[in-house]
Amino acid sequence: MIVQHGDVDVNAFDGDAVIPMRSRRFRLLAPLWANPINILGTVLVLGVLVEALIGRAVAPYSPILPDYGSSFGAPSLQHFFGTDEVGRDVFSRVLAGSSTAMEVILVVVGIGASVGTLIGLISGYAGGWIDELLMRVTDIFLAFPVLVLAIAIAAILGPSLSHTMLALTVLWWPWYARLIRGQVLALREREYIEAAKATGVPPFRILWRHLLPNTTGPLLVQISLDLGYALLAASSLSFIGLGVQQPEPDWGLMINDAQPYLRSDWWVGAFPGLAIVLAVLGFNLLGDALGEGQGSRHAR
Repeated sequence: MIVQHGDVDVNAFDGDAVIPMRSRRFRLLAPLWANPINILGTVLVLGVLVEALIGRAVAPYSPILPDYGSSFGAPSLQHFFGTDEVGRDVFSRVLAGSSTAMEVILVVVGIGASVGTLIGLISGYAGGWIDELLMRVTDIFLAFPVLVLAIAIAAILGPSLSHTMLALTVLWWPWYARLIRGQVLALREREYIEAAKATGVPPFRILWRHLLPNTTGPLLVQISLDLGYALLAASSLSFIGLGVQQPEPDWGLMINDAQPYLRSDWWVGAFPGLAIVLAVLGFNLLGDALGEGQGSRHAR
C-alpha cells in the first residue's frame, strides 16, 4: 500500500524507496538551468520581476509628467529610449509599465488558477452530477474566445485597469478546472486514495494533502505559460483603449499612442513592444523548462 506522509511523495519511487517531495521539486526545477535556452528564460523572467518591483523607484524621470520642450527626442545618453510626443522619458515609462503589467497578470492568473484548481479538485473527486454541473458551466466559458469576451465585458464596465483585471479573471479559470480535473481523475483510483477513504480520512483532507500536491507539476507549467498569455491579453485591451488609461504607463497603451509616429519616431513604440516580446518569451521558455522537468519526473 502506498502512503503519503509529511514530505514524502506517494507517486515517486526509485526502486523500492519512496522519493522525498523535496527531491521531486528539485528535479522539476533543475531544467531551469540545464541549458542556455532555459537559462535565458529564467533570466528574462527574473529580470521582469525585478523590474516590476523596483522600476518606478529607479526610473530616472517621471513616467507621467510631460516635458513639452523635449518631445520626440531620439535615444541618447540622457534619454536611453528617447522621449514620446509630450516629452516623457520612454525608458522611465517602460520601467514603470512593468509594475502595471505584473500586477495585472499576477492577479488574473493567480485568481484564475486558484478558482480553477478548486473547481477541478471538487469536480474530479466528487464525480456524478456535481462533476457534470461544474464541467458544463466550464464548457460554456470555454465556448467563447477569451479576448472577444474580455473586450465585451471591459466595454460594458468601462475602460480601466481594474475592469481589465476583472474581465480577464472571470474568463481565466476554465483551463485550470479542466487540467486539474483530469489529474484528479487519474489519481483518485490510486491505492493510497482508497486507503485514505477506508481509514475515514475526510474528503477535504484527501483533496488538500493527497491530491493537490500531486497536481502541482502540471499546474506550475500551465501557470508559467499563462503569465505570457495574460500579458498579451491585457496589453491588447490597453491597445484598443479598454485597459489602462493615460497618463498611467502601460506597454500596450504606449504602442497604441505611438502608432501615428512609427515611421518618423520609431523608438516611441519599439521599446514597449520589445518589453512585451521579451517578457512573453521569458514566460514561454520558463514554461517549456518546467515542462521538461515534469516530463523527466514521469520518465523515471
